[in-house]
Amino acid sequence: MKRIQELFRNKTSNVLNIYCTAGYPRLHSTLEVMRALQENGADIIELGMPYSDPLADGPVIQHSSSVALANGMTIAILFEQLRDFRKSIHVPVVLMGYMNPVLQYGFERFCADAAAAGIDGLILPDLPEYEFEIEYGAIIKKYGLDFIFLVTPETTDERVKKLNSLSSGFLYAVSSSSTTGSEKASGSIESYLERLRGLQLKNPVLVGFGIKDKQSFDAVCQLAEGGIIGSAYIKALENSADVNASTKSFLSSILGH
Repeated sequence: MKRIQELFRNKTSNVLNIYCTAGYPRLHSTLEVMRALQENGADIIELGMPYSDPLADGPVIQHSSSVALANGMTIAILFEQLRDFRKSIHVPVVLMGYMNPVLQYGFERFCADAAAAGIDGLILPDLPEYEFEIEYGAIIKKYGLDFIFLVTPETTDERVKKLNSLSSGFLYAVSSSSTTGSEKASGSIESYLERLRGLQLKNPVLVGFGIKDKQSFDAVCQLAEGGIIGSAYIKALENSADVNASTKSFLSSILGH
């Protein structure tokens, strides 16, 4: 059974997905950060591939991308770093990024290398549903990768159902129509998540954008299978001399242990 499906079969609530940027804070921090996340309670690691024009990302993650790119991070270097990562990392890992660098690398080559390394799934926010259906979805499936679409409070029920049918692993529910890390988590997030719940989706739902502490994580876990935290964790790493200590302290504050 695939790692993501197995996770949700064994853990049906309070699933914690933490986003980190590959090559941040230093070029070779990637595995150190991933190990620290696994050891301190993250259920899923969402590994961001830095890009110069990240549309869905707020200033904190954009800044971490700029630092990682300045450090020399590329997709080729990332796959080199991930070559043996499954020897020490057992939690599901999804790659999050944008189409431009992936297409430059070669879409099929990217999927093949991701699968060979042991990556579980992909989040590519700017891959349109239509192109996924006619071209890219088949390649993603060929390599056994899950693909996770994003939905927002503005997404109609009909389109949510469609994106849910195309997704596997989980569905990424953006809490508001802003970028990551913004304070603007909409007041109607409860009604939005209740609406998603009422659609009887086949995929578990994880909520992201604006989740930054125990209170906001616990709140979304009342109405979805779990939450995704990115900017708040990146901030915790920003001036960190000790990745493991900073990660431990941050995750304890979210999970309360």
